[in-house]
This record gives sequence, C-alpha cells and structure tokens, in this order.
Amino acid sequence: QVQMVESGGGLVQAGGSLRLSCASSDRTFSNYAMGWIRQAPGQERKFVASISWSGGSTFYANSVKGRFTISRDNAKNTVYLQMNSLKPEDTAIYYCAHSALIGKLVPKSLVDFGSWGQGTQVTVSS
Repeated sequence: QVQMVESGGGLVQAGGSLRLSCASSDRTFSNYAMGWIRQAPGQERKFVASISWSGGSTFYANSVKGRFTISRDNAKNTVYLQMNSLKPEDTAIYYCAHSALIGKLVPKSLVDFGSWGQGTQVTVSS
C-alpha cells in the first residue's frame, strides 16, 4: 500500500508563507499525477492543486491561484506545495493525494484522487 507522509505545516501569521512536502513510498511515483487537498474545520475536503506526472502541467483551485505553487521532484518521490500570502481562510489540514487517473490526465476534483496521506495542519492567524 502506498504511503504518503506530509510535513511542513504549522502556525503562521496572515501574509506569511509555508512550504509543505509529501514523501511517497510509491515505486511508480513518477508515473502518476499528484495533488493536494484540504479540509477546514467543520467543512468537507476540497481540491487545492494538482500536478502532472512530469510536472509540466498544473491546476489550481480558484481560491489559491496566484498564491500557491505545486511542484514535484520525481528523483525524491516528493511533491511540494509552496503557499504564499496566506489567509486565515487557508487554515485547514492539508493532505497529499495520489491520482486515480491513468495516462496524462491531471486531477481537477476530489473524485480524481484514489488515496491520500495523514495530513499536516496549517493554521493562519489574523
């Protein structure tokens, strides 16, 4: 079973930055798109960002577009989420997610992911 371990979460003031990392145990990591989803307190999980297997294509939720950047390093089986200009509404548990899509498709919603990690807490204070 694929394991994904997120790190890099924490407490930051509004306007600050954090960089999340996700290390995957998947031996076929470089064959799949990856992404990030988040769940705020009392809310359902929501799509945040995704990246193609090669890193050449990315997709973002409107709420984070222009502030967050997803990237990956296939040599390290790791995907990253650089979060800038953080807002209190970005407070959530952030989960690394493994695409359930085949081929070169890039996930664009929650249903496109097949598994995710344990999550890392991000708290943005006002």
